[in-house]
Amino acid sequence: MEMWKESQLKQLTYAKHIDTAYPILERFAQNLGFSFCGISVTSTDRSTAFKSLHINNYPPSWSRQYEEKNHEEVDPVIAHCNRSMLPIVWTQEVFCKAPQLWEALQDQGLQHGWSQSFLNNDCGFCSILSLARPHCPITPMELYEHFGYMFYVTSHLSDLFARTLPTRPEQTRQPRLSAREIEVLKLCAVGKTAYECARILSLSERTINYHVHNVMEKLNVCNKISAVIAAAKAGII
Repeated sequence: MEMWKESQLKQLTYAKHIDTAYPILERFAQNLGFSFCGISVTSTDRSTAFKSLHINNYPPSWSRQYEEKNHEEVDPVIAHCNRSMLPIVWTQEVFCKAPQLWEALQDQGLQHGWSQSFLNNDCGFCSILSLARPHCPITPMELYEHFGYMFYVTSHLSDLFARTLPTRPEQTRQPRLSAREIEVLKLCAVGKTAYECARILSLSERTINYHVHNVMEKLNVCNKISAVIAAAKAGII
């Protein structure tokens, strides 16, 4: 690895906030041959509420146009990045369903670009790093050489952003009941006694009581009726 790349990647790694990481990233992008560099973090989960992040050095007129015309709704790059972590190169073919957006990119000097996303499913957001320039198409070899750097930087920025979000409460794990325990619970739900369950399932009454006891422990309840109610609420029966 070239010395400047190693040095700037270390600086990015040590950065504790996206605001301090971006100037380092901008210099890194320029050294790679790109005039423009942008970071965005948007929600992919409706239950995750936070203000989207957008930092870039794009022409101000482009940023205003993008927001005013709500280009994000038709941007094929955004659509791709929200579902895949494979890099995407900006081409006329990619923008075939949004030709006006493609023409606007050309007018603003953003002719040649590519984007890399990192999907943070635990936090419910997508981080996208984009590089662009007004000259020289991006070659497959260039993409190959820089992909690793881009992916690392995007994942690091994702981590920095995740640290700014409030901690999400852990989801309660649904207890796992065995097939036999579910059979017993379903019979209990229709009012069968331990004796009747034993007759139906060809088991001993003691075994039935053993399964009921296990279910009560797994569902953290104190009696059979509460176990039936808890299982129904959890969608187990």
